[in-house]
Amino acid sequence: MTIKRIYILNGHPAESSLSKLFAEKYSDAAEKAGHDLRITHLHDLDFDPDFENGGYKNVKPLEPDLEVVLDNLKWSEHVVVLTPMWWGGLPAKLKGLIDRILLPGEAFDTRNTSRLGLPSPLLKGRSARVIMTSDTPNWFFRFIYKYAMVHQLRGQILGFVGFKPTRITHFSGASHPEPATVEVWSKKISELGTQAA
Repeated sequence: MTIKRIYILNGHPAESSLSKLFAEKYSDAAEKAGHDLRITHLHDLDFDPDFENGGYKNVKPLEPDLEVVLDNLKWSEHVVVLTPMWWGGLPAKLKGLIDRILLPGEAFDTRNTSRLGLPSPLLKGRSARVIMTSDTPNWFFRFIYKYAMVHQLRGQILGFVGFKPTRITHFSGASHPEPATVEVWSKKISELGTQAA
């Protein structure tokens, strides 16, 4: 097994959540397997999630916590993002973090474009795993919502800046799961952590 540098970002804004539990399960298993780890919990970060200016010419400086997150992304070989799905998308604070740190010159290059006209990704050579919770049943998420949030995360965010492959693990019925269900989910998370997958 190849030892990897893994960065875990718990993107749930609350201090206690399934996402935090799963982040810790993944971290514990990966550490026991010998992987090099860094972990961040979104609720611990102090930053303004508002991008504000709506352009890249007058970007406000990153707060120290955001500089650490960006450094961890660059350090990583594999990134694990844990997030709930709220109203079909990411929690506002997590989306704000993405808006603030995935900037030109850091995450993508608008001066060098592909044959399709897309900016060149600057975070290539890294893989990602998204662990998502929701109340929306998986079949409904797939056939009715057409995996919209998956397409956003895999293609328009992580893939856009170079993370490939990006794999998705989705647990539905997450608001009031039975303890036995959480145990099954936790076991799966631990297996992913051991494999750095």
